Amino acid sequence: MIEYPGTDGTPRSHLPFSPCVKVGNLLFVSGQASVDATGRIVPDSFEGEFRRSVENLRQILRDAGSDLTRVVQTRNYVRDGADLPEYNRLYREYFAAPYPARTTIVNCLTPALRFEIEAIAVTGD
Repeated sequence: MIEYPGTDGTPRSHLPFSPCVKVGNLLFVSGQASVDATGRIVPDSFEGEFRRSVENLRQILRDAGSDLTRVVQTRNYVRDGADLPEYNRLYREYFAAPYPARTTIVNCLTPALRFEIEAIAVTGD
């Protein structure tokens, strides 16, 4: 069975995708960027965009019955390779060892974004 968990507070985009899809106890979270509750991009420093993106991820996971400690894989998109040291520092603030499996792709985002993250997590059931 495929479900689409969320609440009225779940961050959503005006683009054609679901923020989260649940299959069994697996959650597949679409890429989260530095956007507000309406899906509008909020430009910021790399750190600001990273934190807003991960907080959006955290909210989606919470609304689906999970949290960052239950993330098993992330895919991360970093616009500028010069931000990789800061990216790794910030990542350690949100994810603890043993870390989720991780892929990082650099030099791939439009100028409007500095960072985006997608994730696979498990629920508590």
